[in-house]
Amino acid sequence: MLEGLMQDDFQLALPLVLRRLRTYPGDGAITTVTRDGVTRTPFTELPPRIDRLAHALRSLGIERGDRVATFAWNSQHHFECYFAVPCSGAVLHTVNLRLPPEQIAYTINHAEDRVVFVDDTLAPALAPLAAVAPTVEHFIVMGDGPTGDLPNVLRYEDLLAQAPDTPFDYPDINEREASALCYTTGTTGNPKGVLYSHRSTVLHSAALLMADSLGLRSSDRGLIVVPMFHANAWGFPYGSALAAMKLILPGPFIHAESLARLIESERATIVAAVPTIYADLLRYADEHGSDLSSLRIAVCGGDAMPLALARAYKERHGVRLLHAWGMTETSPMGTVSAPPADLPEDEWWQLTARQGCAVPFIELRLTDTLGAELPWDGAATGEIEVRGPWVASSYYKTPASEEQFHDGWLRTGDVANVDPRGYVQITDRSKDVIKSGGEWISSVALETELAGHPAVHEAAVIAVPDERWGERPRACVVLEPGASASADDLLAHLAPHFPKWWLPDEFIFVDSLPRSSVGKLDKRRLRAEQAGEG
Repeated sequence: MLEGLMQDDFQLALPLVLRRLRTYPGDGAITTVTRDGVTRTPFTELPPRIDRLAHALRSLGIERGDRVATFAWNSQHHFECYFAVPCSGAVLHTVNLRLPPEQIAYTINHAEDRVVFVDDTLAPALAPLAAVAPTVEHFIVMGDGPTGDLPNVLRYEDLLAQAPDTPFDYPDINEREASALCYTTGTTGNPKGVLYSHRSTVLHSAALLMADSLGLRSSDRGLIVVPMFHANAWGFPYGSALAAMKLILPGPFIHAESLARLIESERATIVAAVPTIYADLLRYADEHGSDLSSLRIAVCGGDAMPLALARAYKERHGVRLLHAWGMTETSPMGTVSAPPADLPEDEWWQLTARQGCAVPFIELRLTDTLGAELPWDGAATGEIEVRGPWVASSYYKTPASEEQFHDGWLRTGDVANVDPRGYVQITDRSKDVIKSGGEWISSVALETELAGHPAVHEAAVIAVPDERWGERPRACVVLEPGASASADDLLAHLAPHFPKWWLPDEFIFVDSLPRSSVGKLDKRRLRAEQAGEG
């Protein structure tokens, strides 16, 4: 073998991203919304603060490989933790603050966190769990508000003020060392830990700058609504540092009015959020004439994006919704839908509604229930399996199983078809598909079409037992405020688009649909509620 003569000892580790932030800050800056107003900090001021935080962690005895948790909203302080913790050799554990208390305690204990950084507004919620978190030695409160009854409290800014005002001597980190730990939000059992490496995180961050992924660039101003406590905020904190782009972090203020005003006042060019956020923002913008024209893309992930929602943004506000798919186990970017602009309009819209193509370095395949690979013909439906340099190979402190990992591939649990271009269309979760009379019905397809009815705010379709057919679809529908529609109206809306046997037998009108901690539709809970078990 003839080896290349390249610098193979150059490690793809996060100190590399921090050095770039220090050397090429450009016009990058962080805007954070707080209860006292808006703060702005240029990237040039961040590396010294990150250095001080790294010094503070060392003074607290945090060593290489120790887990350090955050319990926080999207803010500058959280951004500083994103760099100081992994660059100093520790592992950043972003605790999902929307999990039930018992699961929050489980993740802190399973990770064996030694320190927890917590927003002052969240301290009262965390305080009751301190007694059942024996590994935590210090709670570092970010902000000057009350600390509740948290023990062993230190103040974030006091720590930085007491730390040396000198560059931190960051260790030489091997790119395969752990950088961060994020737990899944599975609906059954305890959450599972996904342990990212420095290498996986750097590669994922670089991929965000590719033109056919999100194309982050220095001229962008990104409003990051997706939480920093889940899946690395879709990679935006590190991607923004590489691109030297401006970040707008809304803190806990993620209601439609606040977001619309931020887009207008900060002239955001990118926003990243889940479909429910976009639906609320659209309604507010329509009613109040909000100016969303600064947005070049609105990244939509976490759930299927209704085509009607994408059309409404484009036609009424000139904003392009960019459909993306991923999961905690894929860091999370897996696919992005960026169809060529020169396609016929109908074809362009159909591809836009799909989850898109695998981004470079991610490979995917479809398999049937026996594990046989299926063709990409737009018709064959199977489970998506993925592999790549930022895809998990197993769960933290959990034995790998064939149910989730096999043959070097991650089984995602998402059921889909793939067309010859490579565009993925997710039709269901494997646990949510409806099998009626031996044939599959896509709940996602029905939900997407229902969302296009002007009276429908959102809808979920679930399977209910049927003596004759095994299962039949039931649609649970939330109407727009002040709107009205009957079951017959919705049936007539669906009928032209689906086989008759696909159409729901029942339409149940509800006030709201249950959601997971990261805003995804929780069908397991919905099925239990509909069965009278919730």
